[in-house]
Formats: sequence, C-alpha cells, structure tokens
Amino acid sequence: MTIKMSGGQAAVEALKVEKTSHVFGLIGSATMEMFDALYDANDINFIGVHDERTGAHMADGFARASGKAGVILAGQNGPGATNLVTGLSQAMAAFSPVVSIAGALSSGHVYRDAFQEVDQQSLFTPVTKKTWTAPSVDRVPELFREAFRTALTPRKGPVQLNLPRDVLASQADFEPLQAPKKYRNTSIPAGHPDHIAQAVQLLTSAKQPVIIAGGGIKNTGGHEATLALAEQLNCPIVTSPGHGDAIPFGHPLNAGQMGPRGNIVASRLVKEADVILALGTRLGFNATFYTYDNINQDAKIIQIELEPTAIGRFFPVELGIWADAPTVASQLTKALRQLGDRTKANVWTAAFQEERKAYLAKRDVDAIETNPMQPSGLFKALRKVLPKDAAITMDAGTLCLQATDALNYWTPKSLFTPLDFGLVGFSFACGLGVKCAQPERPVVSLMGDGGFGMTVSELSTAVDHNINTVTVVMNNKCWGAEKAYQRDFFNGRYIGADISSPSFDKLAELYGAKGYKAETLSEVAPAIEAALVCGKPAVIDVSVDPNALYSFRRDSFKHRGG
Repeated sequence: MTIKMSGGQAAVEALKVEKTSHVFGLIGSATMEMFDALYDANDINFIGVHDERTGAHMADGFARASGKAGVILAGQNGPGATNLVTGLSQAMAAFSPVVSIAGALSSGHVYRDAFQEVDQQSLFTPVTKKTWTAPSVDRVPELFREAFRTALTPRKGPVQLNLPRDVLASQADFEPLQAPKKYRNTSIPAGHPDHIAQAVQLLTSAKQPVIIAGGGIKNTGGHEATLALAEQLNCPIVTSPGHGDAIPFGHPLNAGQMGPRGNIVASRLVKEADVILALGTRLGFNATFYTYDNINQDAKIIQIELEPTAIGRFFPVELGIWADAPTVASQLTKALRQLGDRTKANVWTAAFQEERKAYLAKRDVDAIETNPMQPSGLFKALRKVLPKDAAITMDAGTLCLQATDALNYWTPKSLFTPLDFGLVGFSFACGLGVKCAQPERPVVSLMGDGGFGMTVSELSTAVDHNINTVTVVMNNKCWGAEKAYQRDFFNGRYIGADISSPSFDKLAELYGAKGYKAETLSEVAPAIEAALVCGKPAVIDVSVDPNALYSFRRDSFKHRGG
C-alpha cells in the first residue's frame, strides 16, 4: 500500500526510519515543508541553533559520542548552506558521520543568477564523503538511505544532501520505507591467519615493542581488546594525539599521547621502539609531523587499518593488515601462546612504568600555582576536580593544545577535539552535541576567549533546550598561538593578536545561564563544582596570564632561524 506525501514529509519519514533522535538546525524558507513535517514528529527532538556552522559542530559531537549519525538541517539555500562548510570540513577531518541537509534553489531557477543561488553540489563535494542533489520528489527516501549508509560506512564521514524547494513541495506516492538493516553492511574484516602469524612472530621477537592506539580503537570501543593484547605482551600503549581517551588513564600500561604535542614518555617510546603495532591509526600529521624525528626509522611497523589507503601511506610498513583494529587485537591475543624469552621486553616495560610514574609526579610538582594564573596550575586544578566520567571537549589554540595531554581521561570516548582541522570555535558547540547524546554525563568544554566569542550566541540554544554543559573560558585576552609566534619569530611586532571581550560570566547570566568568575587559582575548583550541579548551562570565565604563551609549531618557522 502506498502513501501520498510531499518531499518534506518523505524526508522526515526517512529520518524516522533511521531512528533519528535529534536534528540540529536553523529554520529557513527553503525547507518549510520539511520543518512543517518535523512539527508532527514527536520522536525527533529538534534543536534550533543560531548558526549553521555551530549546528554542524553539535551534530559532529553528537555523532562522535553516540556512534550514530548526527543530523544538521540548514533551512536556507545559499547563505544558510555556505555556513555549513566549516562544520563539515571539521567533521571530514575527524571521520565523523554527520548527515547534513540543506535547502536548495528550485530546479527551474538553476543557472539563472537567482536569489541566493550558489552551486551547492560543487561547494560541498570537496568537504564531504559524498554530496547529492535530489532530482525529483520520488527519489527523496532513496537518497536519505544512501546518505546515512555512506556516512556510517567505514571510514565514516560527513555527507551533504541538497533538497530543492520544488522537490520538497511536490507530492508522490511512496512505498513503505525500508529499515536500515535492509541496506547496511553489518560485517567487518578480520586479519588473514597468515598475517596474524607474521605479526605474532614480529611481536614475540621484539625487545622494545609499543602499541599505538588511534581513532580505530577509540571510536569502536576497542580498548578492552587492546588492553588484553598489551597485558599478554606486557607492552606499553601510547595513544595518537586527540585520542588520549582511547585507553583508560589509570591502566598501568598506558603511556598517554605521543608525538610533537604529546608527553615526553610516550614520545620517547615511539622514538626507541623496535616493533610498533599501529592499531587503527594513520600515523598522520599530529602524531608524527610526517618525519622520523617522531618515530624510530629502524622500527618494524605493523599497521592495522580499516581504510586500506592509510596503510603505509606516510611510513613504510613491515606488515600491513587491512582489517578492523580491535578484531585483529583479539586475534593476536588468542594467537600469542608461546612468547619465549621476554626478559628484555619486560625490562623495557618496567623502565617505562617507572618513567611514567616519575613524569606524572613531576607534572604535579612543577605546576605553577601562583597568580596571575598559569596554564600548568589551572590544569592541575582541573585534574583534581573534574569527575572521572566527564566528557571533555576542546578547541584549537595554544591553551587547549597544552591541555590535551595535561588532563586525565578515565573513560574511553571522553575527549573530543578538532583533531587535524585545528578549528577555533569548536568546543562549546561540540559539547552541546555530546550532552544531547549522553544527557546523564557531565560535559566540560575548554575554550579560549577568542573561540568562545565566535560561538557565544549558542548560549541561547543551550538555555532554550536545557543542555547543561560547563564551559571553561581560559581568558588570556589574546589569540595566544599567533601572539606566541609574533613574539618568538617576529620580534614582538604584534598586530591583530590582542582582543577584548565582555565578562563572560556576566554575559552568561544575561542569556539565562549561570556565570562564574575565577580570577585566582583557588577559585577554580569551587567554580567547577558549583557549575556542575547548578542545573543550568554554565560558563566559567577564568583569568589566565596573557604572557603564558607557547609556540607549538616551531617547525613552521625554521626558515626564520628560530
């Protein structure tokens, strides 16, 4: 039996079939038929946002936290659609399954320089896994199926679906929509037995082995399989940057994040290892800067990746296995029966554990607990007060980059960052999406004053929809990373580096949220504790020393002799 529906109604029915619980979006005249259908969709929670970019970040955070597709709806074609580009580029860099929907120009007006005309098909193609423009109303359910299927198929990523006005307004007779299991792959590839045997031989002969756990472990919940393997080998685990939560902080084999932005213990392990088991990581830019300065050139690399083009892309491998990383970890654990003489490997691990213990102790001892507030003192205070089950979101910028490996992530999937896109203005909006996905969990978003100023209007969204996150604004009154470069490489010739902002705690109160001010280190913990239980979205304006600047990308200015 068929049912007559408009394109807008068919679109919402397609979302229902996908069991979509949240749609983030900004209303617009181009998609009124779809919004009208959402009015009757009681099982879909529409979160009205103030900017399509930040709405995309919310969908991104929701997707990462839930493992489901995050949905963003830009109601207006043209400017409403173009605002999505930054958010989708961010999701693309994070392999986040965002389904982005935008209104599009009526089919009969294309190529006529019509009002708000832009070639959305071409615009989104470079920043998504795939982009479609619906050619007719009867194709709407099919394209929604394709959009969700593509977004959720490894490697996951964002997709864009453009819906012309005439397509949404037209009507057609539709067959009942099919459930996702009818058109989804549910299997994952495992390692070939011969490759597992080769990997076992390499690992059992290693004197200084190390496991690198990346997004392929974190995003799949593969920490248990990884820990079982590491325990079998008595082998240290390092995590790739931005994935410090792939392994629980408290595990004795966890060394923390590696690479130029990681800690010295984890970074040394990768520089000295003779066998590296790379589980679900590209060994990409943030982990290595693509140089042997950050990874042992003589190491034998076993790289396990679900994306075949990632294997051996940046560094030659001894063995590449196209498979699901947690599955291979379990296969290896079962295959590791005769380990032989592990004396040297055990000495390597014991030495690492002593070094890690000393590093963590020194991190606390060396924290500068004076005023004006220093980043190390702030991070020590946060380590003490943040709940162990907290989800922590971060921005780009020098303060957040320093925080990435300075905080402790006790629960896998508790760290959400811009990763390789390096986006300022991400954290607060992402945190709102994470909170929608996991409403019972405390969510704490770290931002600089510049990044929060970009996205502060979403406080209305948080208040209107009772999305009670805590945002810590590390306020140093400047664009810290760039000011550090001007100081260190351009003789302090500052231009555009200093910024002014209102008191964010007072601004939060005007929005109907709770605001707190921490001008001294002793005020940080009480403010965090109060914010976590206040029952409203909360903003804590933390005064950080504007002179506490650090140049992270010193390699970018080697040409200046710095």
